Amino acid sequence: MQNIPKNLFEPAAANAGDAEKISKKSLSLWKDAMLRFRSNKLAMVGLVIIVLIILMAIFAPMFSRYDYSTTNLLNADKPPSKDHWFGTDDLGRDIFVRTWVGARISIFIGVAAAVLDLLIGVIWGSISGFRGGRTDEIMMRIADILWAVPSLLMVILLMVVLPKGLFTIIIAMTITGWINMARIVRGQVLQLKNQEYVLASQTLGAKTSRLLFKHIVPNAMGSILVTMTLTVPTAIFTEAFLSYLGLGVPAPLASWGTMASDGLPALTYYPWRLFFPAGFICITMFGFNVVGDGLRDALDPKLRK
Repeated sequence: MQNIPKNLFEPAAANAGDAEKISKKSLSLWKDAMLRFRSNKLAMVGLVIIVLIILMAIFAPMFSRYDYSTTNLLNADKPPSKDHWFGTDDLGRDIFVRTWVGARISIFIGVAAAVLDLLIGVIWGSISGFRGGRTDEIMMRIADILWAVPSLLMVILLMVVLPKGLFTIIIAMTITGWINMARIVRGQVLQLKNQEYVLASQTLGAKTSRLLFKHIVPNAMGSILVTMTLTVPTAIFTEAFLSYLGLGVPAPLASWGTMASDGLPALTYYPWRLFFPAGFICITMFGFNVVGDGLRDALDPKLRK
């Protein structure tokens, strides 16, 4: 082997600027969470399902020639066809239109109940966790007392006492629905209130409201969003169950729960009357659940790379 002269080699020059240069652009928590959420195929499928159902609920009844409340006994219990894609019910009403009108009510109930749970739970849990001591003890014991009462029993009692209606259902579900959110927010606040940035703001004279809603709650938003997303399908299922018991929205309004309740007695001879509303309840719950699971995985700091 030939000897290679050493004068052909020289040490590579070290550049101080290149030594501290960041090879990869850093990502914020939310950008990183969005990328990981988008890489979750099942969560994206659930998101597409939710978006499609919402769009159909908004626009499908507008472009149909049938009305959700118009009856036609001569057209009763017709199977699915090119004129009635989902068939008709016992009063001759088009099930396709009623399904998407029912989607409006069911999704509205689910989202409204989740938003109210969010507002009450965040305020209650953040104050309880931040104040601590006797205040925390009293507030959480009140929540425990409400939690000990069967929520379904309380909802049924309120539905019997109050007049039947859309907002009565939402209020009845919110009575105990906020407790889980409050407990999660309280746990997050207890972890975050002793962080350095919170103590620094407190030393500089920041008020309690600013500490909570400017520094602490935004940093707990991941757990809050996941809990809210998983609350929506629970509220939709609760509404369907109440409608099955005859405590749903009054006629002629339609929801998936009332349609399933009306279609159950006709399951043997007219199965489409139950199949379509029950099927969309299952699909919607699946969509919200997988989106909630995807958000939970995307916002989990332990899974960040």
